[in-house]
Amino acid sequence: MRGISRRALLQRTMGAGAVLGSGLWAPGVAVADDDHTKKACGVPLPIPYNHLGPFGPLHGYFPGPIDGSAWPTDTTGTHPEGRDPSTITNFDGFVGQVDLNFSGTARDTRTGVEDLFYKFHTDSRFIIGDFIASDQKRHKGAFAFL
Repeated sequence: MRGISRRALLQRTMGAGAVLGSGLWAPGVAVADDDHTKKACGVPLPIPYNHLGPFGPLHGYFPGPIDGSAWPTDTTGTHPEGRDPSTITNFDGFVGQVDLNFSGTARDTRTGVEDLFYKFHTDSRFIIGDFIASDQKRHKGAFAFL
C-alpha cells in the first residue's frame, strides 16, 4: 500500500473544501441578541444513544453498517436498533461520513533522524439538512463532526 503525504492529502481534498465552502450549503449566520428582544434560536438535540468516551458520554455511534451488525471499528458490539450516522435527533437530510486510518514515521527536521512510527484514526462527518430543535421548530443547518 502506497502512503500519501500530508501535503498531497490537503491538495487533493481542497476541491471538496471549495465546494462545501462555496456557499452552496451555507449555514445561517449567528447574531448576538444582547437586548433579548428576539426569540432565541433552538439548538440541535443529540441522538438518544450514547456510550462512554474518554471525557464523558458521547452521543453517536462508531462507524459501521446502518443495520447495526458487528463491525471492526465499533468496539461497543452490535446494535439491534441500527446505527444512526447522524449525531442529531429529529434530523432529515444528508450525512457524509469517513473512517480513516493513517500511519507515518516521525522525522527530526534538523537532523533527518527517523525513529517513531505512529498510527492515527479519525471518524469525521458532515451533516446537512432539516432538524427539529430544542424550541420545537424546524431549522436548516450544516454541522461537522471531526
